[in-house]
Formats: sequence, structure tokens, C-alpha cells
Amino acid sequence: MPEGPSIVILREEAAPFTGRTIRRAEGNAKIDMDRLAGQRVVAFRSFGKQFLIELPDVTVRIHLLMFGSYRIDERKDAVPRLRLTFDEGELNFYTCSVRLLEGDLDELYDWRTDVMSAAWNPALARKRLRAMPDTLACDALLDQTVFAGVGNIIKNEVLFRIRTHPLSTIGALPARKLGELVEQARQYSFEFLEWKRAFVLRKHWLAHNQSICPRDHVKFHRAYLGRTNRRSFFCELCQRRYVDA
Repeated sequence: MPEGPSIVILREEAAPFTGRTIRRAEGNAKIDMDRLAGQRVVAFRSFGKQFLIELPDVTVRIHLLMFGSYRIDERKDAVPRLRLTFDEGELNFYTCSVRLLEGDLDELYDWRTDVMSAAWNPALARKRLRAMPDTLACDALLDQTVFAGVGNIIKNEVLFRIRTHPLSTIGALPARKLGELVEQARQYSFEFLEWKRAFVLRKHWLAHNQSICPRDHVKFHRAYLGRTNRRSFFCELCQRRYVDA
């Protein structure tokens, strides 16, 4: 599943189409394609893992889910969920969720929760975390109402970076450790962005999809953990498990 930084890259790559008029909209998404043809692109925006195409009368929301993909000015050998054709060039989206949103995006989204947004508010993240004391750290980082844009890679890397076991409960984390979790969720997301732009992201993985802990040189544990049941990679030696007595 593409994480927030990857959607920022998509937003940047699509930016040259800003201001252009959609000449044709087609695909197998169950939306009213006729509403899109003839509309001018006001802006491309991103919120967490969602890509937003803002038009004068409606917004197209695209979520790439687990296996979604896109192509700009080229096509895959597959029927797209959505193809937007312009006088010059086209945007193609595959195996994704496509919805139409009505209303002002600034009223629909709380940009303060998006780890990639200039409006990101760490104090709000800490407040929402403190309201979920029984939540596991591995689930909290994937909660899009707290950390919009954080996915499984960022989750694993942040928990390893701050030496915290994924089965720690949020309420048991010391205040300093809670602050580290919030800070690193954003910091690692921007490092992720720079590494992905440079095509070196995988080279920087210390925990995700790795076999050996680079600190203790023992095997990582691999397990599907928490309510989210996403794969975790962690070291039982250097990642402390915080739990209430």
C-alpha cells in the first residue's frame, strides 16, 4: 500500500496538468464520468494515502489500496479504474478506489493530522494518543485519524528507531517516548520521501522486511500483530515492551 510520501510524489508528478481541462474520462470505476469531462483541474492535493483531484464542481478521491498503481502519459495492459485524457497527455489509475467528493476539502479533511502537511499538529497527535491508552503502538501508528499517511514501512522503522516494541501500549509509554513516537512518525516520513525520490528507499530500511537486527545482530521477529494485523519486524533485545503493571 503506497504511504503518504509516495502520494506526495504522485501529486508532484501530476502537477503539470494543473489548470488543464479534462477532455474525456473513462474507466470501470463506478462514478459518473460525465461529471468530469470538460472540467478544469483546479489543484492536485494529497491527504495521507489519498490523492485528490480538485475540480470546480467536485473532487476526485483516489486511494491506491494495497496494489493500486498509476501511469502518466503511458498505459498498462489493463483496463484502468480511471483514465483522464487532456489535450496533451493523460492520467491512468489502476486497481484503486475512486470516489467523488462533494464540498470544500478544507471542511472535509483535518490537515493537522496529515504527517506530510505543513499544517501537521504534533500536539493534536499526542492528545489523540493519550485518549487511546490501551491501543498497541503498532496499531496507533497506523491509525489514520492520528497519523494520516503512515503505513506499515514507516510503522516498523519508527518503532525500531525509537527502540519500542510493537506490542507496547500507548498508555504505558513514558511521556518522552510518546513524544519520540510522534516526532519520528513525521521525521521518518520526510526521510522516506527524499529516499524514494532518489530511488534508494530500500537501502535505508533497518527493520522492515529485514532478517537481522543491525544493533544486536540477532534475528528479527516477524509476526502479524494487533488489531490491524499488519506484519511487524522487531527485535526482542533492543525494542522495549512498555505495558501497564
